[in-house]
Amino acid sequence: MKELVIISGKGGTGKTSIVASFASLAKNKVIVDADVDAADLHLVIPHSVKRAEDFQGGHTAIIDADICTGCGECKERCQFDAITDDFVVDKISCEGCSVCVHFCPADAIQFPKRTCGRWFISDTEHGPMVHARLGIAEENSGLLVSLLRREAKEIAENQGLETIIIDGSPGIGCPVIASVTGSNTVLIVTEPTMSGMHDMDRIKRLADFLKVPAMVCINKYDINMDITSQIEAFGNSHNLKIAGLVPYDKDVTSAMVAQKSLVEFSKGEAATAVRNLWNEVEDFMSSLK
Repeated sequence: MKELVIISGKGGTGKTSIVASFASLAKNKVIVDADVDAADLHLVIPHSVKRAEDFQGGHTAIIDADICTGCGECKERCQFDAITDDFVVDKISCEGCSVCVHFCPADAIQFPKRTCGRWFISDTEHGPMVHARLGIAEENSGLLVSLLRREAKEIAENQGLETIIIDGSPGIGCPVIASVTGSNTVLIVTEPTMSGMHDMDRIKRLADFLKVPAMVCINKYDINMDITSQIEAFGNSHNLKIAGLVPYDKDVTSAMVAQKSLVEFSKGEAATAVRNLWNEVEDFMSSLK
């Protein structure tokens, strides 16, 4: 089984649009939207939810007013100022460290698990899709990503599917690490800007640290040919394969509005480039031991 993770240094590089096209082009696969803080792959790929579950991650303290003696021990111990003068826990400020629970002399503080969001298994015309929606300002996104990957692997094993295509979060934080660790291949989607080049370098170093082979796609490469050339030179000198160059094309936006992948919507230059990109990625993954 092969796991391909598509990530970028920031949002808006066209990562999800490319994932949607890969979902259309690939065979025998499971699709995963692991960009749980800003999930939007389901907006591009029509789907039917078959299973929905609450996601619980972390805990929040709750003070039982009927038991609380008002001694103030919890408020004094809390390092996050999450307990008010009336001995009520601010759910947003509470970090779930449980110090107040351990030191409450009256055992007046409960510590239940917190529901942070929802995760789903859906049917699409391209195969099964595992996706999620993390609550506003909720944490534990890495834990949720790991859950989605486990579910996708189970589906792939049960249905004899060969590939898992993961739309990862932008950046190099916890959800990205959870997406990349143990995968087979990373495709970095970047743009020809100085910040895009800097972000690509950070992701390349993360992939190297996690020992996952990486490639790069330069999206909208023709908006700045000078920096595109610099990115190509960087790739050549850092053992980073340039898997594809995708030109700027208004069909990308039109396809998203139509709720279709670019390769389904268009036969234009960008769509052709994405098809060629998938062929390069597929060949690269096949060459790995």
